[in-house]
Amino acid sequence: MMRVRFPLLVLLGTVFLASVCVSLKVREDENNPFYFRSSNSFQTLFENQNGRIRLLQRFNKRSPQLENLRDYRIVQFQSKPNTILLPHHADADFLLFVLSGRAILTLVNNDDRDSYNLHPGDAQRIPAGTTYYLVNPHDHQNLKIIKLAIPVNKPGRYDDFFLSSTQAQQSYLQGFSHNILETSFHEINRVLFGEEEEQRQQEGVIVELSKEQIRQLSRRAKSSSRKTISSEDEPFNLRSRNPIYSNNFGKFFEITPEKNPQLRDLDIFLSSVDINEGALLLPHFNSKAIVILVINEGDANIELVGIKEQQQKQKQEEEPLEVQRYRAELSEDDVFVIPAAYPFVVNATSNLNFLAFGINAENNQRNFLAGEKDNVVRQIERQVQELAFPGSAQDVERLLKKQRESYFVDAQPQQKEEGSKGRKGPFPSILGALY
Repeated sequence: MMRVRFPLLVLLGTVFLASVCVSLKVREDENNPFYFRSSNSFQTLFENQNGRIRLLQRFNKRSPQLENLRDYRIVQFQSKPNTILLPHHADADFLLFVLSGRAILTLVNNDDRDSYNLHPGDAQRIPAGTTYYLVNPHDHQNLKIIKLAIPVNKPGRYDDFFLSSTQAQQSYLQGFSHNILETSFHEINRVLFGEEEEQRQQEGVIVELSKEQIRQLSRRAKSSSRKTISSEDEPFNLRSRNPIYSNNFGKFFEITPEKNPQLRDLDIFLSSVDINEGALLLPHFNSKAIVILVINEGDANIELVGIKEQQQKQKQEEEPLEVQRYRAELSEDDVFVIPAAYPFVVNATSNLNFLAFGINAENNQRNFLAGEKDNVVRQIERQVQELAFPGSAQDVERLLKKQRESYFVDAQPQQKEEGSKGRKGPFPSILGALY
């Protein structure tokens, strides 16, 4: 009589053990539907000598497996020192995160405005339709920001509406008829758009500021709160509290919807993770959140395990599960999507920092598959382990207890040992580091 095996444990056996009972397919970088390489996956919306704005391709256009991300876009913004992104609004909610540099963010309401000093790790929701502008006040350092956009009019598509007319775009006010403009704003063409024969237009939507202009804008800006992460409408810092996971090999910072009203409204969690060179973020999966991972600094190998979709066949017998491994070598600005329930592991090949947006995040649970703490496999009863694995329950228990670290482990000793034996590739190193 054939022994019944639980699908999750089949996956575990595939990832961790040398012997597997199902066939394994591997998809490398170029054929990986979850991997978005920075060099060919972004569209440049605007670029000049002062900065650029790039938009990641639509997730669901890359693969039907990402259909549930059709309403989300990733936007990358970079600007040089002493510059401003001119006032505009969009038909999308934004969740803005500062990766590096300093910024002054000004949100304009119909009867007031609020300006905030932002630093690395600061996050802020910008509701759809809010006019805002963004200053890089630093004299030497570039500003780098990532935004998660959630369009409200059209799935996966949004538009920016700029007040200014520049060489890159018209002011949206110019869409109104001449009579409407003259009635609403006297001398509109001369004051806001300039004389037709001598229009003084900026070169684009990111322009230079004088030191005096920056000084005046800085005076009105408030600092973001580093004492609380529960602000309803002000910036909050992701790294202001202690990490939820930490040891000598890495740190994992996270704010969930349960702890922040801005994130609760969007049903998103934010994570910022540091991993030392040669270390491993142990295999785990998220119960219901889809994670969009963005590499900020460094390089890493990532491996993701899923179940290959079975073809419809006329056969009566049930086909065995086929496990598929997706892996990629990630570098700065690359994006990788991790579907809910898919186990994955990250191996840092240099000092690494990445940001993660967790979609559908409320009540998400992170389940680790190796390590001493928060290990879901260790909670399975011995009698069930006997049925699930070829080895005895004692052997399984001994294997699980060999790894004394939790969350992050050092993979370098194993990599060096394998290098001396002539073994190549990231996957064997990951296996050896787990136990």
